[in-house]
Formats: sequence, structure tokens, C-alpha cells
Amino acid sequence: MSSTEQWQIENEKGMRLYQQGHYHTAEQTLRVALHEAEQFGPTDTRVATVLNNLASLCHNQRKLTEAEEFYLRALAIRSEAYGPEDRLVAQSLNNLSSLYRELGKYQEAEEFSLRAVAIAESVVGPHHWGITNCVNNLAAVYMAQKRYAESEALFQRTLVIRQRFFGPDNLAVATTLSGLAELAVAQDKYTEAEPLFRRALSIREEQLGAHHPGVAVLLEKYAALMHKTDRATEAANMETRARAIQAQQAQGTPSGGDGEK
Repeated sequence: MSSTEQWQIENEKGMRLYQQGHYHTAEQTLRVALHEAEQFGPTDTRVATVLNNLASLCHNQRKLTEAEEFYLRALAIRSEAYGPEDRLVAQSLNNLSSLYRELGKYQEAEEFSLRAVAIAESVVGPHHWGITNCVNNLAAVYMAQKRYAESEALFQRTLVIRQRFFGPDNLAVATTLSGLAELAVAQDKYTEAEPLFRRALSIREEQLGAHHPGVAVLLEKYAALMHKTDRATEAANMETRARAIQAQQAQGTPSGGDGEK
């Protein structure tokens, strides 16, 4: 089989495994895809596609140094191949912004996020679902900077667009609901946060399965709220569930979770 076909087969297989929560096997498969794509040359756009996917996977596994390296390589290739205003450049900028926010590099995160939003809006317009990843991430950056009013406005904007295009039970909607819940917690608005967490968790469990790593992440955030509201037993139950999922993940054998990411 030629590399022309093989890189794509391995990339698609790796992404299916990633979406299902099989992170270890997904990483192995995406590294094979990267090797195959690099046969076309180190700056081929197919290399950037795999690099972006592999970076996202490393990001979720907290392999942040590798994630940054892969994101930056993808951005460089895409900027050169497509120009600075392309939607795929916006995707790379947005991914790096998310990473830098988690690393506490808020100035870089805001700069990259603002650029990503501007590109996305210029490509598809300000009300299209295609801008929502960038807008949602900018909301998270503002939340990290304690710019709560600006953050809430952007989360709500994202929520409206996503519910309109995808319906109320989509995974992207759950991501925004979780962001709004975290924003409420940051402002000690615990009564507002709980139904948001509950709804987001319900969507993830329904769409991904009860044992998906994405469910574990949300359980930990929800458990933190339970601790703040002196509900230690409920918090402990959630943390136990999250640890069980993470243990399965560490063994490379997560169960369930065959929905889209």
C-alpha cells in the first residue's frame, strides 16, 4: 500500500481510537501516520494534519512539552502553505492558546486566541458554528485572567451558536456548559454551577460512555464543587469514579465511550 493511502488510513484510525478514549493505542497509531506523512517531505500539509492531531492527544495526556512542539510545527507548516489568514492557521493558533492558558502564559494565550477568533470570523462570519472553538477558548483565557464579565459573554455567545447548530445534547455544548460552570465556581456562585456541571456530565456520559477519560475530567471538576459545598461523600464518590477511569486509561484498556469527541 502506498504512503499516499497509508498516512490517511493510520491518521483516521488513530483519531477513532482517540475519540473512543484509547489514548495509548491512538498515540502509537498517530506516530505511524506521522512517519508515513513525512515521506512526502517535512513541510507537507499532510504532516501538519497529523501533527495537529498528535499534539491534541499529547495535550490531553498532559504531555505538554511534546504537545507544544507538535502544535508549533503544524502552525509553521500551515502558515507557510496557506497564508496567515487560513482557517487551519486559526485552528493551530487556538490550540496553542489553550495550551499556553493551561501553562499560565496568559499574555501569549490571549494574543493567539484573539488572532484565531479574528481569522475564524473573517472566514465564516461571526454567527457560524465554525468560530465557536476559538470563541470558547478566548472565554476560558479571560476566565483565567479573572475577567469574568468578558468571559461569561463569550461563553454565552458560544452556547447560543452551538445549541442552534448542533442541538442541546452535543459534546461541544457540554464543553461550553462546563466552562460556564467553572466560571460560576470561580465567582463562588455554587448554586449556578451545579446544574451546569450536571447537564454537561449527562451529555458526556450519554455521548461518550460512562468510562471515557472526558467523563473523568468532568467528574473531578464536579467533585471540587462538592467539596466547596461541604458534600464530602458525593465528592468522594465522584473522585473514586474518576480514578477508576484513569486507572483503566493507564492500563490502555478503557471500556465504553464510542461517541464522537
